Amino acid sequence: MTSILKSLRLLTDPSRMRIALLLEKEELSVAELQEILGIGQSTLSTHLAHLKHAGVVEDRRAGKNILYSIKGREGAEGKMFSRLLPVLQEAAGQLEDAGQDAEALELVRLKRQDKVREYFDAMAGKFGRHYLPGRSWKGLAETFLMLLPPLVIADLGAGEGTVAQLLARRAREVIAVDNSAKMVEFGTDLARRHGVKNLQYRKGDLEALPIPSESVDIALFSQSLHHAPHPDRALSEAYRILRRDGRVVILDLVKHSFEEARELYADLWLGFTPVELRRLLARADFTGTLTTKVHREPKAPHFETILACGLK
Repeated sequence: MTSILKSLRLLTDPSRMRIALLLEKEELSVAELQEILGIGQSTLSTHLAHLKHAGVVEDRRAGKNILYSIKGREGAEGKMFSRLLPVLQEAAGQLEDAGQDAEALELVRLKRQDKVREYFDAMAGKFGRHYLPGRSWKGLAETFLMLLPPLVIADLGAGEGTVAQLLARRAREVIAVDNSAKMVEFGTDLARRHGVKNLQYRKGDLEALPIPSESVDIALFSQSLHHAPHPDRALSEAYRILRRDGRVVILDLVKHSFEEARELYADLWLGFTPVELRRLLARADFTGTLTTKVHREPKAPHFETILACGLK
């Protein structure tokens, strides 16, 4: 009885409960647990120390990392945890934050598997560092665009349309939507002067798009979703205008704490976490969701960029 009471007292702390349930599913490092739980390293280390002292978790060194897991079930503490596991799982269902843990854990698993992306990240870091005649990011972007089939693309929150005009080089048609009449006027004039005939600008709101249902192949939010008052409504509109098997593509900021962005850039949202984007896309009925961080600025406040996509 004493052992049961001790285990219950230990695990009734919400953070320790979440940690134990995560480690029951996957062996994780401190950095990975921090990423999932969003708590400080010092607090997390204290919780892990309590769990380790009680014989609930164990650790092992793997290179530079220390990995934590639930201790083997053959011992007394392990058997006790197995008996308490159904109760912990039911109790965790009443914790608001615990509902996101499974999604965040899946992202950690995907990041581990993404060894190919780590290689290309290293390559991207070298690209452009040294001058070579004819090598540029613009040239690389144009090359990749040539590999795409001609599609109908909606550039949502297009601004002056720099991205839209680049896409129009290859797309069958590009519809650039912005809520600023001056931006629409500027972009329309620019397209006319450059003879871009498959690009049209429309004044409209991200949450009420001036585009017929099921009429585009790709809906693109390029650094615009954080300007939407209700991102969920904007994504629902994107779903509406997409044809079956169409894709939504989001390029936005990773969630940050640079509050000045609200005044400097009129940002309504300070970016999004991968979990938040996946939940928003799921609510809008998108499937096959993928998210990945693609860039980190070298200068403070070190904005990071996240790329997400989903399938209708």
